Amino acid sequence: MTPIQMTFSTMFLLGLMGLTFHRTHLLSALLCLETLMLSLFLATSLWALQLSTINIACVPMLLLAFSACEASSGLALVVATAGTHGSDHMQNLNLLQC
Repeated sequence: MTPIQMTFSTMFLLGLMGLTFHRTHLLSALLCLETLMLSLFLATSLWALQLSTINIACVPMLLLAFSACEASSGLALVVATAGTHGSDHMQNLNLLQC
């Protein structure tokens, strides 16, 4: 494994560990998801450059577009929960209560 691949793997695992262990705030969970998406974007960009084929060149841009949609819907959820519940603590959110 090259050092660049090790860096992206470590970045992905740190984002995944942050998402798993630090679930107190909704905003911190969204930041961990953005870290995961950024590491996937950088890895697919380098992969497309190494293979240098035209078929794979659009995959990083598609991933970046999905990441932007995920970020905007996540921020809309943060604004909505902060407006209704007063904070973004995950323990205050209960799916069984409407």
